[in-house]
Amino acid sequence: MIDQGRNVADIHVGSRLRALRRLRGLSLDDLASQMNITYQQVQKYEKGTNRISAGRLYDAARILKVSPGHFFHG
Repeated sequence: MIDQGRNVADIHVGSRLRALRRLRGLSLDDLASQMNITYQQVQKYEKGTNRISAGRLYDAARILKVSPGHFFHG
């Protein structure tokens, strides 16, 4: 489904990313730096504005110490 140009799955993955980042006590800058991207890009992933690629999702999962599948649960 599409919500104002955003895919529901992208929004769900982004919200899981944001929740886990906060749970781990990382700022947008912290996560972005470890992923070698800008904090604005992380922000767009978290809002579901931009779709996160499989490679970036894998990087985030490794940094946040979860499996990539974690972002799709629920």
